[in-house]
Amino acid sequence: MTTSAIDPAEFRKAMAEFPSGVTVVTALDEQGALVGFTASAFTSLSLDPPLVLVCPALTSATYPHLVRGGRFAIHILAAEQQALAMAFASKGTDKVAALEWTLSDLGNPLLQGASCVLECSLWREYEGGDHAIVVGEVLRIDRCESGVLLYHRGQMSNHAHLEKEVAGA
Repeated sequence: MTTSAIDPAEFRKAMAEFPSGVTVVTALDEQGALVGFTASAFTSLSLDPPLVLVCPALTSATYPHLVRGGRFAIHILAAEQQALAMAFASKGTDKVAALEWTLSDLGNPLLQGASCVLECSLWREYEGGDHAIVVGEVLRIDRCESGVLLYHRGQMSNHAHLEKEVAGA
C-alpha cells in the first residue's frame, strides 16, 4: 500500500508524542442501535461554517454508518470517562450494547457526562490512507465545565488532576 521508508510502528510512536483529547463518536446503525468508536484524531476545522473533522479507520465498523446516516455526535470525554473510552475502543458488535444513551432532537445518540458534545451533519468525506477524513458541520453544542481526558504516549490521563498538580506547584 505504501512505498514509504518510515516504519509504521515508529510512526505510531512519534505521533504518540503529541498529547490529544479523547473523543467518542456515536451514530445509529440501520436498526437504530448505538454504534461508535474512540478517536484522538479530531480537531476543529472552520469557524464559518462551524466544521470539525474526525478520522475513523476504514476498517471501523462504525465508519459506514457515519456516512450512510449523514449525522453523528462527537463527545469530548470528561476526565473520569476512561472506561467509556476503552469500551468504544474495543472491537465487536456488542461492545456498547449495555451502555445507556438518549436520542437527541437531531437524531443523534448521546452519552451522559461528556465535557462537551458536538452534534454534526456530514459535510464532506475524503480519503486519508488507511483512515477516512470525515468533516462534520456542527449543528448543536452542549458544554459543561469539567476536566477532560487526555491521551499521551499510549496512556490516558485525567486533565483535571494535572491542572491541580500544576496549580499546586
